[in-house]
Amino acid sequence: MELLFATNNRHKLREINNIVDGKFVVRSLAEVNLEGDIPETSDTLEGNAAQKARFVYERTGKDCFADDTGLEIDALDGRPGVYSARYAGEACNFADNIRKVLDEMKGQTHRSARFRCVICLILGGKEYFFDGNVDGKILEEPVGEGGFGYDPVFQPDGYAISFAQMSADKKDHISHRGRAIQSMMVFLKKSRDHF
Repeated sequence: MELLFATNNRHKLREINNIVDGKFVVRSLAEVNLEGDIPETSDTLEGNAAQKARFVYERTGKDCFADDTGLEIDALDGRPGVYSARYAGEACNFADNIRKVLDEMKGQTHRSARFRCVICLILGGKEYFFDGNVDGKILEEPVGEGGFGYDPVFQPDGYAISFAQMSADKKDHISHRGRAIQSMMVFLKKSRDHF
């Protein structure tokens, strides 16, 4: 079984391939010569995931999936949320986003947060949604060299280290994206006899 993953993000592609562990083939957009930015103009994670999946499906006709992920911080009323990737502005990078979050969190003692991932799968022209969450807290400063995005400042509940300090296997096992992908894989296994 093959699915197109609606992303140009090499970090996400590596993470997804690690999670699915060969149970199905994940193709990148580059492999089908679909280039350029995919629109993400919704104000919800569900909306963005669906928008990206539809964009790819309409252009390729292939079964595909897309995700959208947000970091929701309680002390910031759920921000950055759907704007996590561009929180510090359209031309920002991971370091800019982290800096903005830490600036806004200065002096905050209530540091609880969660990563939330929503996947939209288009299979045979029908849409299915899968969620994955992981609770944790925002650290006072970045720690660790691994991962990407907000990983250096997010410490999942039950652990004394940040996502950026975890091995890829450990993070993928407990992460929001890992949980959403696992839900999707359970669905695919039930819905496809040859899976």
